[in-house]
Amino acid sequence: MSHEPDDSFRHQQPHSIWSGIHQSLKQDTVGGALLLGATVLALILANSPAAGFYEALRDFTFGPEALHLNLSVGSWAADGLLAIFFFVVGLELKEEFVAGKLRRPQTAILPIAAAIGGVAVPALIYVAVVSSVGGEAINGWAIPAATDIAFAVAVIAVVGRNLPPALRTFLLTLAVVDDLLAISIIAIFYTDDLQPLILLLAIIPLAIFTLAVQRGVRSIWILLPLALVTWGLVHASGIHATVAGVLLGFAVPVIATRRARVEVGKDTAGEPVYEGLAAHFADRWSSVSSGVAVPIFAFFAAGVAVGGLDGLGEAFGDPIAIGIIAGLVLGKAIGITGTTFLVTRLPGLAIDSSLKWIDMIGMAFIAGIGFTVSLLVGELSFGAGSESDDHVKVGVLAGSLIAAVIGGIILSIRNKHYTRLLQQKQ
Repeated sequence: MSHEPDDSFRHQQPHSIWSGIHQSLKQDTVGGALLLGATVLALILANSPAAGFYEALRDFTFGPEALHLNLSVGSWAADGLLAIFFFVVGLELKEEFVAGKLRRPQTAILPIAAAIGGVAVPALIYVAVVSSVGGEAINGWAIPAATDIAFAVAVIAVVGRNLPPALRTFLLTLAVVDDLLAISIIAIFYTDDLQPLILLLAIIPLAIFTLAVQRGVRSIWILLPLALVTWGLVHASGIHATVAGVLLGFAVPVIATRRARVEVGKDTAGEPVYEGLAAHFADRWSSVSSGVAVPIFAFFAAGVAVGGLDGLGEAFGDPIAIGIIAGLVLGKAIGITGTTFLVTRLPGLAIDSSLKWIDMIGMAFIAGIGFTVSLLVGELSFGAGSESDDHVKVGVLAGSLIAAVIGGIILSIRNKHYTRLLQQKQ
């Protein structure tokens, strides 16, 4: 999601290597490419003679045991770095609720309903597939429920440059609500051994962080220690630590006030133009999230030793993997499109006039790209490094690839159609 103010309001910034990298990392295609590259590299290493080195690096533990932080490198990536991703998600969610499309019920109801359908139907399909085996397999019901914003938006950016803007807006809003639902599922259903006292203690640094940002404090030397203490206490409480990222994101004010604002330029009359701290922090941290946190998490999460054709055959023979693939490919498409269609039967509700239903179907398949959160839920469901978790990774990768190819083909064809219409108008 872009948080850039209008170019006419922006000061001319001196060119630097860092500013160029920062702007590049915020592009959807660049973030998606880094995510894909990290995934492919992990798969190559895990299935090569370097597998021992990769596994030793991933499983190397460090950190203070007294603070419950003696974690493996892979766990630090999943619990720590991924909190940055969820911090940005929290900022985006709050912006949508306060000043974005989720602020107006009449424009938000369709993507919100679509997101709910896109979470429920994949979960039901997964449960139906694994019900025959029972046992712990049912724990993974939420794995195919998540949409990966970075990958999904990157695919649309690559194959659909001339698609109606309303389609991307619908996908972004849907994905934001999907993330909120996924975060809630993690907090409610994937939290073990809750320590209420420690969780209550986490409120103290969170409250100080909230007070500081509400008063306009932007110093990283003040906010980062508060954020780290909040994260550490939430982690120690038994709730997955990424939830701390969302809570910290929600604490940041969206609307610019006299205290909490950042000047981003001047208008045509020479008056200063301000943005809220949520947009400011999202702009600063989105590049860290897409360029560092998510790719590193993917690198340590996606490295599953397939074991050749025999290993793939074993994975694809596991109802867990089949349920994930069916949920991501069929569940997302049916849940999103079907729910949207049903809701538009209500008076006064319809998809944007610039869109056709075939566009919505293609977008719904793209939403079946579940990666970051799906892999995280897989680890929480079955334990990192377990055989079931390895099959989860195969299922997530295969299902996401199939959904991306189907959705990409549909939207590529539609993109050519819209390109011809644009050429005819010129």
